[in-house]
Amino acid sequence: VAGLGQASLRKAIRIALQQADMHETLPAQVYANLDLPSFKASLIALHHPSPDVNLRALDNKTTVHWRRLAFDELLAQQLSMRKHYARRRSVSAPKFKPSKQLVSALLKSLPFALTSAQQKVALEIERDLTQAHPMQRLLQGDVGSGKTIVACMAALQCMENGWQVALMAPTEILAEQHYRKMLSWLMPLNIKIAWLTGSQNKKDREAALQSIASGEARLVVGTHALFQEAVRFKNLGLAIIDEQHRFGVHQRLALRQKGQPEPHQLMMSATPIPRTLSMSYYADLDVSVIDELPPGRSPIVTKIVSDARRDEILQRVREACLQGNQAYWVCPLIEESEALQLATANDTYTLMQDEFPELKVGLVHGRMKPSEKQAVMAEFSAGHLQLLVATTVIEVGVDVPNASLMVIEHAERMGLSQLHQLRGRVGRGSAKSACILLYQNKLSDTARARLKVIYESNDGFVIAQADLQIRGPGELLGVRQSGVPMLKIADLERDVDLLEAAKTMADSLLKNYPTEVEQHLERWMSSAGELVKV
Repeated sequence: VAGLGQASLRKAIRIALQQADMHETLPAQVYANLDLPSFKASLIALHHPSPDVNLRALDNKTTVHWRRLAFDELLAQQLSMRKHYARRRSVSAPKFKPSKQLVSALLKSLPFALTSAQQKVALEIERDLTQAHPMQRLLQGDVGSGKTIVACMAALQCMENGWQVALMAPTEILAEQHYRKMLSWLMPLNIKIAWLTGSQNKKDREAALQSIASGEARLVVGTHALFQEAVRFKNLGLAIIDEQHRFGVHQRLALRQKGQPEPHQLMMSATPIPRTLSMSYYADLDVSVIDELPPGRSPIVTKIVSDARRDEILQRVREACLQGNQAYWVCPLIEESEALQLATANDTYTLMQDEFPELKVGLVHGRMKPSEKQAVMAEFSAGHLQLLVATTVIEVGVDVPNASLMVIEHAERMGLSQLHQLRGRVGRGSAKSACILLYQNKLSDTARARLKVIYESNDGFVIAQADLQIRGPGELLGVRQSGVPMLKIADLERDVDLLEAAKTMADSLLKNYPTEVEQHLERWMSSAGELVKV
């Protein structure tokens, strides 16, 4: 519209409104209880506001006319998601009877009891697996809440019914950790597990592929290598995807297509999803939440410290390690340049070796070969290394109970969920744990707000909600956004009451007014395509 005068714009808007189709797509009772004006009145009022309109409300999009359009948009999103949810229920999947032996044998062997939240979620998943349509469940749980054991119980139910299970993780470090954990739990039950990653040698890879194809391997753990063309399952019944938002839509679909009929799918995420985001962008999934941490975990103390006090922090690291604990030193995130980030990690490693000649110091970063990374992580896990210099490659899944101190450099450069994930690498044992956030220079208002949230809360859901307010849903959805149109008018925080109303009525509208629903979707979603998450 550059160069167009007000008069020309007004004329164009008037003509557009005269020609626009402004009929009501849905029955009048949809809007009656919400006291919302008609679609036509709303469009006209927003393009030609009355002289006495409240300018602040108009600007903040809180007038009844803005609210009408926001509701229509949120309802269209719900209808599209729930339509997809209903369509998936018409697809057939293998039915698995509840486990009679394997799950109880596993639970008896564990040195801990499940929390009530884990038991509740395990029952929800067990029930899903007994159905004749594919499960699509997202299992959310904060860092350290015990999602893996719940996933293992689901895997055992599937295996006891004679089907195979695939467990896919986004990095080799995390995949190997899952593999080792599963081995310790399942080897006593005589269950054969295959391991499949991109860095395997040809001989090991071919042996793994053969055991998967023959059905000898009941559980297959790996990375992206699991959905490559050469991988053939005998009968894949359940796909478990950890940190599901790190995989693209096509990658998740490729794994699902390895099974006939369609396998059940359990997605896990340690990045809690705010309630409003879960209600809107995840309305096509069933969501389970583990909202309780196992007993005996020590709370993590978080401190925000200026880089000017670095010497004090170095002394704190020395004391922690000499007392028999272990520590992480996380290098700053340098998004502009991977080479620069690598140089910083190497420089920090050298500095730490010079600073702590009495300590054994290790280094792990994203450019190392998987086998090198695994070797360093194994040394750290075994307690042979006291201090680990790392990039954010350790963000997810690394579990070393003896590590009780973490220092994060340039914490102001990182997002809230990333800081929370990193902090979750400590506090996994009984020792008192601390996370020190080092910052440099003067903090921006946004960076200050982020660090304040992480300092004040250890609750991933509170942090995720704050992250949503600071960044908005676009960035927060990240890869998950594939195929999901962002809301243009509605705001998840401002319009939460409208979102709840839309969620309440979507399923009954689909059932009772299918023709009208299609008209509504045509108006609001025609250019966006279907909202499909796989």
